Amino acid sequence: MNMIVLIDNGHGSDTPGKCSPDQKLKEYLKSREIARKLELELNLRMVEARLLVEEDKDISLPERCHRANAVCDKYGKENVLLVSIHCNAAGSDGKWKSAGGWCVYTSPGQTKADDLATEIWNAADKCLKNYKERFPILQAQGAYDSRQKPMRADWSDGDPDFEARFYILVHTKCPAVLTESLFQDNKKDCDFLLSDEGTKAIVELHANGIINYIKKHKK
Repeated sequence: MNMIVLIDNGHGSDTPGKCSPDQKLKEYLKSREIARKLELELNLRMVEARLLVEEDKDISLPERCHRANAVCDKYGKENVLLVSIHCNAAGSDGKWKSAGGWCVYTSPGQTKADDLATEIWNAADKCLKNYKERFPILQAQGAYDSRQKPMRADWSDGDPDFEARFYILVHTKCPAVLTESLFQDNKKDCDFLLSDEGTKAIVELHANGIINYIKKHKK
């Protein structure tokens, strides 16, 4: 059967503090916008995609995992993927920070999720071309500190994803990844995320990475 892609949008309207310092970007709204556009894009490209959370309010992590695992039980975990979409943050004090860049997480160990994460990372490396080109210029102007890179990665185990025991990653039965689409508390990252160019690039990198993974693992 065809692969089913579950799109999990991070947080909800009642989750405190998940926004830019100037309140222009609210993570629950941006993640839902990206999720809905990604669902449409995948469906247009003949990939079955479903939103895991239709509601605007926050849905608990156990409930999110329960929903995902119910789909796995019905269709087989080998026929399901999960992508959880978030925006990153360097602090929680409501001030602009100098961290920036895009990254993806998997649970610890080598699984199919690592392959999915690598495909999405590779797609991001291409789709964020303009962002990457502007990054060193803005860095020289002080928007990012010297440690920052536009494509954040941990190559210590041979692939670019970071590993973490995030609940949505370790309590779902199917391959699952969590993406952090730039920093909502960095002014330049925030401006890019709020632009049409930025939103299009974030949607496209997810779609391209998912489709490339499905093509490689098609039975």
